[in-house]
Amino acid sequence: MKTTVQSMQRRLIALGYPLPKFGADGDFGEETRAAVNEALEELESLRGAKPAAEPKPAPMAPSGRKGEVPAEWMPDAKMERIILHWTAGAHKATEFDRGHYHILIEDDGKLIRGIPSIKLNEAPAKKGYAAHTLGANSGSIGVSLCCMGGAHEAPFDPGKYPMTRAQWDALTSVVADLCRRYSIPVTDKTVLSHAEVQNNLGIQQRGKWDFTRLAFDPSVKGAKACGDKLRAEAKVKL
Repeated sequence: MKTTVQSMQRRLIALGYPLPKFGADGDFGEETRAAVNEALEELESLRGAKPAAEPKPAPMAPSGRKGEVPAEWMPDAKMERIILHWTAGAHKATEFDRGHYHILIEDDGKLIRGIPSIKLNEAPAKKGYAAHTLGANSGSIGVSLCCMGGAHEAPFDPGKYPMTRAQWDALTSVVADLCRRYSIPVTDKTVLSHAEVQNNLGIQQRGKWDFTRLAFDPSVKGAKACGDKLRAEAKVKL
């Protein structure tokens, strides 16, 4: 039970609902309860009145190919951008993680399909959409690396589950596949990390720092530097 609560607390922190007193301590106390209630209220307000019909949730299915997105994971939809994240958890995707992103990438580069269909995030977002970025889910595909649980930004400490080079290489391939499929140009407003959303799109976030550092390459520092590196490598694969 404690492990389950800690996983939920880590996800709340990753989504911008900080638990400053105790962090992910596994205790479902007053502070955690308040963060859960705030998240649920915000989710309901973002959903509003939505059509009842939507595609069925996707079953869990690893692609079996490193960085190549299966065609059935990319349904017809009009998508505007791709927002990139890390889960702030361990190296393997959990059911909780799968509920928030369209595609997840484990430490060895294996792709895991999220539960929501990309189609549900087509603007305006439909009930059951992937709620990966505050105020910017409509028209946005959410891709996340399974890593960085227990990490700290300053002084930088990647924790027990650092981002791997294999994840990064798979991520640039995934971005290239999605950009081709949905005719998304590679710019700093259409392909960006969560850490760039507030500055690049003008949508306020809650202290997100994925990605401002790369555990496999400490020389790259800052949201723009990480974003520019990702966009450059994705463009090569287009």
